[in-house]
Amino acid sequence: FLFGMPPNNTADWGWIQHMYASLKDKGKLVVVIDTGTVSRGSGKQGTDKEKEIRKEFVDSDLLEAVVLLPENLFYNTIAPGNIIVINKNKKRRGEILLVNASKEYLKQRPKNYLTEEGISKILDAHEFWKEVEGFSKIISMQEAVENDYNLSPSRYVATDSMSEYR
Repeated sequence: FLFGMPPNNTADWGWIQHMYASLKDKGKLVVVIDTGTVSRGSGKQGTDKEKEIRKEFVDSDLLEAVVLLPENLFYNTIAPGNIIVINKNKKRRGEILLVNASKEYLKQRPKNYLTEEGISKILDAHEFWKEVEGFSKIISMQEAVENDYNLSPSRYVATDSMSEYR
């Protein structure tokens, strides 16, 4: 656990650190994980193990992107997930791309699914590193610090049916 021991009740950052430790020198890690992984502990008084580990990834300029997925995509939960991209060979130093793809789905039974258009929008925002109103935002590491390392895309990107938190 290069960046710290995760708390006993959530192992998300333990798994992420394990995967990170397994990367080659210029490796990239892409993982689908619980939404709380990018925000738990932010705004609390005192220290929080998860936030401290997330802080190390941000301060080391390893966190490339976070994508908020729609709800009800996965069979083990109706909750939305996040895609986290960690890259040892980041091209855009000092920046993090946040994508709110929570509305990019078609409602189906029993599960929703990402549309081809939604997948293309996510890939396009990441590949061309661009901001799209109501969909993606590029933040500086300083902005992440100012927001207490809360990297939830919905905090920075308001969709039509959401009001921005800030």
